[in-house]
Amino acid sequence: MNLLSVKDLGKIGREKPLFTQVTFGLQEGEKAALIGKNGTGKSTLLNTIAGVLTPDEGSVVFNKEAGVSFLPQNPLFNENDTIKEHIFKSQSPKLQIIQEYEEACSQLSENPSLTDDDKWQKKYAHIMQKMDVQNLWNYESQVSSILSILGISDMNRKMGTLSGGMIKKVALAQVLVEDTNILLLDEPTNHLDIKTIYWLQNYLKDTPRAVLMVTHDRYFLDAVCNNIYELARNHLKLYVGNYSEYLAKKETEAEIEANTERRIESVLRFERQWLLRGPCARGTKIKARIQRDEQLINREKFQQDKGFTFEVKGKRLGGKVLELHNVSKNFPKGNQLHDSCTAVPVIKNFSYKFTKGQKIGIFGENGSGKSTLLNLIAGDLTPDNGSIELGINTKFGYYTQNPVFKDTNLTVLEYIKETAEHMTLNDGTKEVSASKFLEEFGFEGKIQYSPVSTLSGGERKRLFLVCLLLENPNFLILDEPTNDFDIFTMNLLEQFLMNYEGCLLLVSHDRYFMDKTVDSLFIMESDGNISGFVGKCSEYIEYKEELEKEKNRMESSSNAQKFAEEKEAQKIADDGKPKKLSYKEQREFEQLDKEIPELEVEQKALEEQMSSTDYEVSKKAGDRYNQIAAILEEKYARWEELAERN
Repeated sequence: MNLLSVKDLGKIGREKPLFTQVTFGLQEGEKAALIGKNGTGKSTLLNTIAGVLTPDEGSVVFNKEAGVSFLPQNPLFNENDTIKEHIFKSQSPKLQIIQEYEEACSQLSENPSLTDDDKWQKKYAHIMQKMDVQNLWNYESQVSSILSILGISDMNRKMGTLSGGMIKKVALAQVLVEDTNILLLDEPTNHLDIKTIYWLQNYLKDTPRAVLMVTHDRYFLDAVCNNIYELARNHLKLYVGNYSEYLAKKETEAEIEANTERRIESVLRFERQWLLRGPCARGTKIKARIQRDEQLINREKFQQDKGFTFEVKGKRLGGKVLELHNVSKNFPKGNQLHDSCTAVPVIKNFSYKFTKGQKIGIFGENGSGKSTLLNLIAGDLTPDNGSIELGINTKFGYYTQNPVFKDTNLTVLEYIKETAEHMTLNDGTKEVSASKFLEEFGFEGKIQYSPVSTLSGGERKRLFLVCLLLENPNFLILDEPTNDFDIFTMNLLEQFLMNYEGCLLLVSHDRYFMDKTVDSLFIMESDGNISGFVGKCSEYIEYKEELEKEKNRMESSSNAQKFAEEKEAQKIADDGKPKKLSYKEQREFEQLDKEIPELEVEQKALEEQMSSTDYEVSKKAGDRYNQIAAILEEKYARWEELAERN
């Protein structure tokens, strides 16, 4: 079933059209991604489809029964709303019913006198009926599960007190719990740790909902998507398959286009000579030939990806690069205004000696201390205990998540030239100008002469990275460098880091990027300890999964063996014969035979009372029902145990 139809959609950018004549559809259960270089209009297209922006031409039509949930890059919110209020502001009918139910329960619990009010009783009964009809009792637990996985526990926190990353998580939670058939997601993996991204990947892969997303996570694209839409040269083109299949098709396509381009140029060499001879254009055939030649000359020429690679000529590292000796860092837990707050170790007694050429990734959940470790090494934080010794020739290049610019009135090119006019490549034979270097990172044309203040957040981060690389550091510290970068920029950065001869310390939630650039990991443990793992990020995830499976197998085997041993001990007496019931156990068995049916009858009667429209009656019946269920579970187990020996 078709859920979305986009026809001849167009949008004008600041200087030229971002996209024109975009036409495609989204089918039920389809998982599609929009990819393209920064500035091509991916987010604008997604916002236009979602109805946030108005198209300059064309139309967007949704199936009336589809329902759409949209996750923007920068979610809007009311600072005074609690997390719960923000999530339940959704127009989702199911969430609104659950909200009504919770409010009714809250009112009746806080104001017992309302239980005698016919108006409230009727309202409560009506909401209960809606919950039953929509089968929302299980849905509510699913909502709670999603919130828990995303690390959202305190639903009463104000939105205005949350970090940018937590705001994105709350917005993601909101769209995931809505009962819609279409998900429009703009960079859903940003601000998530690797473990949560892995969960989201499996969730989107298994959900029956249709998905259209913008993301630069290539493992994510491979695992989730069955269609890739590339936005380039103002047009949208479909590639059926996941990201790996897209790459293979692009390679074949580029080869065909390059061959076609060579054939056209070969024909044009002859045609240009003919045109230079000034043929008389009176005849129809001659006119047609001239027009065809002009069309070929003015055609949109095939543009091969630049494939720019570079290696900086950094300062040579000495014998001592960087040494950490029993480094510890604690942070207060709780209210810092009170003397009672306790210090919790984020990093505990960590020692390590870096050697030349090491490339290490840092793996850990959000809040585990990854950025703290980087700040300690860079000297932006002072350790509570231990020491950090820096080699004489070690020169840091520190890419922070939120770079600060001293003068945003400078143009992009002026800002870069303050660092270096040229970059000398590693072989020492070639220099690349600052302007050329900017072009390779997506700063082409007029944008080089625009003030830094006019750049978007993502563009500023890219500019900061370019400046950092121009400084030729021999020890790179990168904290989430891939946020807001397109896949093409990331490929360029990967090539650089793979050939980089200095040391690299990297924090990134992008597993593909980590696998490409680092060969060992620091694992941030929950107790402040840091362990090591030799291998790539994906190998560590597989290793952890195997450990978890083995643990579950061992626990299952151990429990089964323990249960069997207990059973055997109960059944076999000291002389090796089955142990008969004692007089006391026989009386207990007879009593259970009488009690269990009585409790089952009472439980059956309570089921009818639980559907009562009277809140007090329903609540008391539910409490007693749960109490009996627990009692019966114990009595069933004891009856079976005694019955085997009777």
